[in-house]
Amino acid sequence: MTTSAKAGPSRPMSLDEFRRRRPRLRNVNKEAAARLTRLDKLACWITDHVGTMGFFILILAWTVLWLGWNLLAPSQLQFDPPMGFVFWLFISNMIQLLLMPLIMIGQNVQGRHSEIRAEHDLEVNVKAEQEIEVILRHLEYQNAILIAMVQKLGITLDEDQHAGAHRG
Repeated sequence: MTTSAKAGPSRPMSLDEFRRRRPRLRNVNKEAAARLTRLDKLACWITDHVGTMGFFILILAWTVLWLGWNLLAPSQLQFDPPMGFVFWLFISNMIQLLLMPLIMIGQNVQGRHSEIRAEHDLEVNVKAEQEIEVILRHLEYQNAILIAMVQKLGITLDEDQHAGAHRG
């Protein structure tokens, strides 16, 4: 901001005025959650839970019990003949076929939410930059007033002090 000593610096916008003018911040997490359908929520829930150690342990326990029973139980109690385990393979494949699209849907929903959060972060950063600009204008204004006061008092600044005062 360039100002002349005679005219005086122009007064910058106050921080309170700036805050009154700017739009309020939104809670994008609540907004995104409000837009989710029940199926989106289900897909996110499945995506969140399938990728856990608990789910892995559940599948491991189911596999060990299934295969153990069909290997060690008397042949009349076995329901999936050993070494073929056709029924176990069928159920395992069905679980995989159903889970994969659901996980992808959940990841797509979570990806959209992530993009919304990234855009909101950009908005917050732009607003912070504007606030910093207001503060810098105030500092520049105060600096100009101090220089004018020093000049009015007839105090001379050496070149290093004067250059530093104008650098802002």
